[in-house]
Amino acid sequence: MTAPDATDLGFVHRFEPGASDDDPTLLLLHGTGGDENDLVPLGRALAPGAALLSPRGQVLENGMPRFFRRLAEGVFDIPDLVQRTGDLATFIERATAHYGLHPRRVVAVGFSNGANVAASVLLLRPGLLRAAVLFRAMVPLEPDVRPDLHGTAVFLAAGRADPIVPAANTERLADLLAAAGADVTLRWHPGGHSLTPGDVSQAKGWLDGQSL
Repeated sequence: MTAPDATDLGFVHRFEPGASDDDPTLLLLHGTGGDENDLVPLGRALAPGAALLSPRGQVLENGMPRFFRRLAEGVFDIPDLVQRTGDLATFIERATAHYGLHPRRVVAVGFSNGANVAASVLLLRPGLLRAAVLFRAMVPLEPDVRPDLHGTAVFLAAGRADPIVPAANTERLADLLAAAGADVTLRWHPGGHSLTPGDVSQAKGWLDGQSL
């Protein structure tokens, strides 16, 4: 089967090759209002040698790109989320084939809306991601069938004073992923929804300790 052209992959995206074929791929998933360039500096900071694959969300909310629709703050359009999760999963499969990336070495790095859609990929398409770094994530949905996430590592970074993501919601996401077999690390920060240098430092240390 012939790999598709980059223009046929389904998402506007940015790709930067890794330093070698032995390095993992970071799938960079921006927050609301971001684009394919937003998290590239973060990706370079977390794993300097990794390949970077950064798609732009296809949903517009008041002109701001997102990865799926929401009905209100913290209230997600579940049918749209399921469809968009499938679309993103197809993009990951096509992009890894197109760019010659190892399909079992894709690590999602998501912030806010991007972290939520990454969590949805974990829950609905288990095995597609080797690991995930989720900054300020919420429970995206609870699948009817519990996925098997054994062998998948997840790092969650949350803010105790986050006005958007309640602490209980983050803890529920950690429990949901752990109950499915994922190796979950949850780190709390005293701040709010914005990323901090401490987030990046702890996530990099965690990534460095993973066998990817």
